[in-house]
Amino acid sequence: MWFVSTSHARSLTTRTSRTGQVTLAHQWSPSPDELSNRVTGVTKDSFAWIRGAGGHWPGGAQDLREYAMADYRRLENELPHLTLRRTGSLTWADTPAQDTRPGPSQFRIGRSDIAALEPNLRHPPDQAIHTPSDAGVDPTAMTHALAAAAGAHGATVLHNTAVTSLQVAGGHVDGVLTSTGLHAATTIVLTAGVPKLCEPLSADLAIAASPATLARVTAPPGLVKTIMAGPGFEVREVRDGDLLLVVPHVEGTAAAREQAAQDAFQHLQATFQESDQCRLLIDGASGLDVDHRVPLAEAWDSGASNWTAAERQAYANDRALIAVSAKSNRSKADQDPATWMPPAESDHCDYARDWIVVKVRWQLAIDPAEQTALSEDLTHCPNAPVKVTLAR
Repeated sequence: MWFVSTSHARSLTTRTSRTGQVTLAHQWSPSPDELSNRVTGVTKDSFAWIRGAGGHWPGGAQDLREYAMADYRRLENELPHLTLRRTGSLTWADTPAQDTRPGPSQFRIGRSDIAALEPNLRHPPDQAIHTPSDAGVDPTAMTHALAAAAGAHGATVLHNTAVTSLQVAGGHVDGVLTSTGLHAATTIVLTAGVPKLCEPLSADLAIAASPATLARVTAPPGLVKTIMAGPGFEVREVRDGDLLLVVPHVEGTAAAREQAAQDAFQHLQATFQESDQCRLLIDGASGLDVDHRVPLAEAWDSGASNWTAAERQAYANDRALIAVSAKSNRSKADQDPATWMPPAESDHCDYARDWIVVKVRWQLAIDPAEQTALSEDLTHCPNAPVKVTLAR
């Protein structure tokens, strides 16, 4: 019997379940409706950049590089719900001298070609390395697809199950202790939590930690066309309108990590045109609510009462959602700017601008008191043009 302990299923379970008895344990919920909230660990923080050239390949990974793209193409054929985003990639350094030499299937391109690939870049670099074959995948969707495929091929899939330790008898590992009980096994594969679980075995494992932090950003679809890695940032579109943004890893408090995410987000906005509609989403942050800039009740009173059910659902799921403190969100409730503004004055300009953008985007009415309050706040704000894409 194989026992696969993982927060990131991969294809091992799917393949071995075809030839023997396999149990897969993972810590997340099976519901695809909860992907962004329930998938954890290395999967949740995976940038999921699939590349066959360039990059850092530690240990024996270098020998596997040439097989990476072929394996993902095979997976795409085997799993109907898995889709590779074959966007290619652009990488560049602070100065041309720091750029690596192009490898196989890579090309050094100039400013005009970069601008053609990424038309929203404010200041394209003089040159970059273009790898057309690079791709990305939605890591959470892939993990669910792999686990589902393993189950379909006869594997036992244990959801919401944490592995706590290995059972050792006679100098051999013969089982796994989990939050749901003991599971005997002849072969055990650990793909998460390896150093801690193997600590009692006194095994010398050459595993180096590689801390990664990602921020998720809602954005106009197609704002970022390729996988981009420039000085101080990496970003790609994981699905239409959703970006993954790499954040420099920061040890310390949640506030420090949140500030690092905010800094990376500001860098993103400074890098791309038409990024004013981007919104930073803070995953798993306690004390935060998700806020509609224009509350649902306010939208209803401003014209949404005449919409179709599909239009109201589209508004409820629109990208004008933002993570705010629970206290702030509940003090706001269903009020408009005539009766409520953010407690911090430094937030007033962004709030007023976002409010107007949502109202215009969805063609919602602005009443006289609301207009007066917005006009008063905007007199102290920078006079910057804002591009709005109508939603209906």
